[in-house]
Amino acid sequence: MQTEDPKLKSGMKVTIVGAIVNIFLVIIKLYFGFIGRSQALVADGIHSLSDLFSDAVVLLGLNWGAKDADDNHPFGHGRIETVSALVIGLLLIAVAVGIVYKSVQTLYHHEPVQPTIWTILAAFVSIVLKEILYHYTVYIGKKHKSLVIVANAWHHRTDAFSSIAVLIGITGAYLNPNWVYADALASLFVTYFIVKVGWELIWQALKEVVDTAPDEEVLQLIRAISERIDGVLNAHDIKARYSGGRIITEVHIVVDKNLSVFEGHTIAKNVEYTLIDEIDELVKVIVHVDPSDNKIIH
Repeated sequence: MQTEDPKLKSGMKVTIVGAIVNIFLVIIKLYFGFIGRSQALVADGIHSLSDLFSDAVVLLGLNWGAKDADDNHPFGHGRIETVSALVIGLLLIAVAVGIVYKSVQTLYHHEPVQPTIWTILAAFVSIVLKEILYHYTVYIGKKHKSLVIVANAWHHRTDAFSSIAVLIGITGAYLNPNWVYADALASLFVTYFIVKVGWELIWQALKEVVDTAPDEEVLQLIRAISERIDGVLNAHDIKARYSGGRIITEVHIVVDKNLSVFEGHTIAKNVEYTLIDEIDELVKVIVHVDPSDNKIIH
């Protein structure tokens, strides 16, 4: 029976809050964009619609990723969360491509238009809400070491950056309709940050998919903690990989060959429990017990 997971509970809560905020922003951006004659704000409203899809991907990843291990998934379902983060990264890249396309079109085919003051206020509200949502979400993501929640947090921040570009463009057009190019140039500037964050998320997720090992410092820490346990003569052949932002590791320990099976098993369990207790990112430890001989393995 699956127990209540604090990570899942917090992740669901922060994502649902984000979805509610996104629904509100879609409504005010599209409404004030249409009545305020701002194509940039309408486009930003459509952009916010993609955030709702992103929230759905996060909820899906958290729900599936939190499932207990089973016969078909002996190491758990953490990779589902990794794939969800990958999808969000791809969404960010796709959004960036759309912004570039629209900005280039505006630069070559702009039509002077003067938006109303309401469009400026709507863009400002969007920036404030998205920045608050970013800090809240990234705090939860880092607290629970969840790649997909942190990924969604950065999606919120890139939305804030996008709205900043929209605010600059709208303000410029409000002051002078002939300054319509300001929106396009600001959007191109913000696109760089969106692509950067999207690529970092994709790269991190891909490293997990291909079982890239953690930093050498993590492996050395696993070795040091293991060798500190009473009865462990040596720890070697340490392997580790990430799954859903958490670490799964295998470690071989050398014990006195004259010990009973029960004694060797007890030492192995002490290693397992101590590693999980002292290294927050560790969620699963597999310990192999090797009998000692005249040669210590390093």
